[in-house]
Amino acid sequence: MQPVAILIPAAGFGTRMRGPDKLLQPIDGVPLIRRQVQRALGAAHHVVVTLPSTDGPRAQALAGMPIRMVPVPDAADGMAASIRRGVATLPTGTSAVVIAPADMPDLTQDDFAAVIAGFRAMPQATLQQGTAADGTPGHPVLFPADCFVALRQLCGDSGARDILRANAHRLRHVALPGRHALTDLDTPEAWAAWRAENALS
Repeated sequence: MQPVAILIPAAGFGTRMRGPDKLLQPIDGVPLIRRQVQRALGAAHHVVVTLPSTDGPRAQALAGMPIRMVPVPDAADGMAASIRRGVATLPTGTSAVVIAPADMPDLTQDDFAAVIAGFRAMPQATLQQGTAADGTPGHPVLFPADCFVALRQLCGDSGARDILRANAHRLRHVALPGRHALTDLDTPEAWAAWRAENALS
């Protein structure tokens, strides 16, 4: 069985936080970025994380983890830069890549596994997209290997939406619990509301 990789783009600047680095915010004493990578490692053996640099605070938060860290010097170009550089490092023989932003704390190991299982269950290569329980599309999104060339050619900050649209005929949705596929924390206010809802300090 050919491996599926997980790519976590984490090279963005997070300016909406107005100072603090959202990916270093602690949850139960663990920086968000490390927590998300731990969950990804529970579902896939090969995890790639794109970073502003491999010697900065985010990289330090991932020290000792069995992952590939990829610097993105052109991170100002937007999400596409992270996806381009991350996909370019995938090992030969990788059958698909799951892309999940690093700032989505509700995503669990089981959620990653469910998206991968949806791909493996299909007789032909399909794209898989996590949705909220009500069917609203979100993350993670899985792209089979035949999309890798297009992913390596992305530009701008729209991510891979155009690739999703071009492959709508073979896109399958995977319902995840609650709002796991939608919750992202970009602002201090979003963090405060999420912590209050989850009774976290």
